[in-house]
Amino acid sequence: MSAPPGGGNAGLVTRLLVAAVDAIAVVIATVGLYLGVTGVSFFWSPLRFQWPQPSPWTSTLTLVVVAAAYLTVAWATTGRTYGATLLGVRVLARSRSRLGWVRAMLRAIICVLVPIGLLWSAISPARRSWQDILVGTVVVYDRYRDRGQHAMTPERTTSPMKNRSP
Repeated sequence: MSAPPGGGNAGLVTRLLVAAVDAIAVVIATVGLYLGVTGVSFFWSPLRFQWPQPSPWTSTLTLVVVAAAYLTVAWATTGRTYGATLLGVRVLARSRSRLGWVRAMLRAIICVLVPIGLLWSAISPARRSWQDILVGTVVVYDRYRDRGQHAMTPERTTSPMKNRSP
């Protein structure tokens, strides 16, 4: 059952689907970065070219940095990643305002380093993950294309129970 636009906090299933789409986007971006570096290497020295073979640590660190950068930029600018746009959710401060760069970066780092904290939204009455609790954010249903103005109105609830009909 989906909530109406701008109505209530997103649940675990929606968040997991968003995370899956965003993970695919991060892998694609990382592969693009690898191919870009490889292309520059080939252009710089075509006769001595060899495919770069980064270590597992380098690959992991690159994935973490790309993921954190992707999430930070998306949340600080629009409150939405590609996955959040597809599923109609937005990340906002608990006060229903935009996150800002510092809060978006902190949330992104925590999400990348401690992704299991997302599971807390399944048992939290307010559907908030550890990341939301630590950084002071909410993930709300918002299908509007108004850059978050509808979701940021103070009369919108942060509790899914208040939006249900008796």
